[in-house]
Amino acid sequence: MIKKNIIRWLPVIVWLAMSCKQGKQEAMNPANAKRIVSVSKQLTEMMFALGKGKDIVACDLTSSYPDSAKLLPKVGYHRLLSTEGIVSMRPDIVIYSQNIGPATVIPQLQQVGVHCKEFFESNTLDSAQLLLKALGTYFGVSAVADSLSHQLQQQMQVVYAAQKQCVDTPKVMVIQFGQANNVFFVMSGRNGPADAMIRMAVGKPAVYQAKGATQLSAEAIAAANPDIIIVTDFGFDKLGGMEGVKKLPGVALTNAAKNNTIYRFNEHDIVYFGPRSANNILSLMKIFHPNIHATLL
Repeated sequence: MIKKNIIRWLPVIVWLAMSCKQGKQEAMNPANAKRIVSVSKQLTEMMFALGKGKDIVACDLTSSYPDSAKLLPKVGYHRLLSTEGIVSMRPDIVIYSQNIGPATVIPQLQQVGVHCKEFFESNTLDSAQLLLKALGTYFGVSAVADSLSHQLQQQMQVVYAAQKQCVDTPKVMVIQFGQANNVFFVMSGRNGPADAMIRMAVGKPAVYQAKGATQLSAEAIAAANPDIIIVTDFGFDKLGGMEGVKKLPGVALTNAAKNNTIYRFNEHDIVYFGPRSANNILSLMKIFHPNIHATLL
């Protein structure tokens, strides 16, 4: 058993020895990094948008956009990352945001000589543009970042114009399946990115009084009584579609269930802001307000 473990870890041990030797000679230049591990989904999407996706060798399980990211080796769920898995990818650098775990993973990586760089969250439209700029500057592609930011600003003008076509404000609830805890929970009503997008799409986050619950509260969902329920893709598919969603605690009593206004929406399109947020907001708006006419440039 010991011999097998040594053989399995031999490439990693050799890489670490070489990395430590090189680290003493010169600092790592992020612009030249060719083996990047991204363990935060918004960073993964932005790196691909910046043209650096070709240098990503692995990512976390929730990094599902673009499709190319789905094909990359996985190093664990972003809250349950595998230090061993990350090290085995021989990264030049690991990029991450605050919302990762366990707390020991980054110190462990740094202890064995792996370069790690933390970036902030993109929970608002403004912070998404700042994050694009920060990534662009760090990885030497500032011009691409500026272009993406300008494009996003232009596309948001279409969203702002479409908002004027909306005549009502439906109550909206977002339900997500938490893969770490294996439970469904209400994402909206917590003043996070989902709520911000709902408001930009001229909806109103349904008031959910069981905000601290790790599982759905039938009473709270029934009391919130959303007109529309958005279920993120993994959970929607796991339940087998709309009829499965109606079987969740309290959902059958809502206006959304009675009117069949329950929709599947990609998780990566509503849990953070990024280069495609104008399109994502407009997609939500067309669910909330089917009669609007708006197309992005």
